[in-house]
Amino acid sequence: MTTLLPEADWYFDFISPYAYFSALQLEKLSTRVRLRYHPVLFAGLLNHWGQKGPAEISAKREWTYRWCTWWAQQHNIPFYLPAAHPFNPISFLRLALAAGCEPAAIQTIFNAIWTTGGDAGDPALVINLAHRLNIDPARLQERIIKDELRAQTDQAIANGVFGVPTFRLHDQLFWGADSIDFVFAYLDDPMLFDSPEMRRASAIPIGKART
Repeated sequence: MTTLLPEADWYFDFISPYAYFSALQLEKLSTRVRLRYHPVLFAGLLNHWGQKGPAEISAKREWTYRWCTWWAQQHNIPFYLPAAHPFNPISFLRLALAAGCEPAAIQTIFNAIWTTGGDAGDPALVINLAHRLNIDPARLQERIIKDELRAQTDQAIANGVFGVPTFRLHDQLFWGADSIDFVFAYLDDPMLFDSPEMRRASAIPIGKART
């Protein structure tokens, strides 16, 4: 009898270099879960939770770009920052939806943004990618595509997603480019979060709130 793999969700936005790094590791999960891909607007998550993105804090922005450059070099990962960042990712997210969220299409888009040093804000890049993926660029303006992106983002928020990339498995969230090992640990031990210390971590009170 064939055992069905558990379903897992992966939330991402092309604006995030961490999502790019995470995307390169997804193949590792192919024998453990059935992965569903969800393009979401990171800015929408930030607005909902009242946060700023790393690129919106000058000191953190420089640290992020330096760390990503170093980390990619350490792991021999192709990585070249786009000409300007942050950029508006909406057209890329819509393109992923128009491509049916196929993994190969998603990786093609990530590669075009994070390995070439090109201008991710240039509309010509989106048009070129659409043609490479055999998609009419006009589809990116269709109401159904726009509504789907909004719905994906709203659903992510409803599921508690606060950043990208994020895995969701059995209602548990695993956030960050390095969270895949945490996912494997949970797959190997579904009772991982039931230990006394994990329960304590989930219930620890707030000592003082910033005002």
